[in-house]
Amino acid sequence: MEVVILPPEDLAMEAANVVEIQLRRNPSSVLGLATGSSPLAIYQELVRRHREEGLSFAQARGFLLDEYVGLAPEHPQRYRNVIAEEFSDHLDWPAERIQAPDGLAQDVPGACAQYERDIKAAGGVDIQLLGIGTDGHIGFNEPGSSLASRTRIKSLAAQTRKDNARFFDGDLEQVPRHCLTQGLGTISQARHLLLVATGEQKATAVRHLVEGPVSARWPATVMQWHRHATVLIDEAAASELELTEYYKQTYASKPAWQGL
Repeated sequence: MEVVILPPEDLAMEAANVVEIQLRRNPSSVLGLATGSSPLAIYQELVRRHREEGLSFAQARGFLLDEYVGLAPEHPQRYRNVIAEEFSDHLDWPAERIQAPDGLAQDVPGACAQYERDIKAAGGVDIQLLGIGTDGHIGFNEPGSSLASRTRIKSLAAQTRKDNARFFDGDLEQVPRHCLTQGLGTISQARHLLLVATGEQKATAVRHLVEGPVSARWPATVMQWHRHATVLIDEAAASELELTEYYKQTYASKPAWQGL
């Protein structure tokens, strides 16, 4: 796992560089898309590069990490709509090339199994963008999730619903209680995991992610087993780490050809 500590304004640039290099190398790459506040600046930078520098998503495939259960197709917080409004509608990315778990499926286990098959049929995810919850979840894999889990239905933790109430006009009762999410085992099969976290409120989760033991109590720690995992954080999110200076020195001394 590589830990990169940078000013907040530089984190999105680094993450966007990773995505651009992948797309320039292979225009039909498969991108794993996260929602929430963490990836917003990355998406904005990629939209800028599309508009000003011709970065194309026309041949790419996209798979969302998760989706709420029960939200109407037109609901603004349905994650498929969030990604469209914040990102894909501003690109040359055909809507049919982006998929999300079916939060309105009648056969939930069948829909989850089909999502797994669709990811596999696309060749697997090349870059999976991730954020981290204050309780250490990635996707909607709440504490206690199996480290080998696959796409499935999950009950949202009280803290997650509280954190996400800001997207529902601050009304906790509007926040769904269930979601469909890629499992930790599914996420771990992506070729490159790229997690971004900012702010002191994420510091405890980041400490467990980077320097704690691998444990279902802190689901993001499964990333420690991954062959290519990058953690992009600002000083505030890094404030509880013990090896901060080592991470900074390692990043500063990397050969330019190595990249992230």
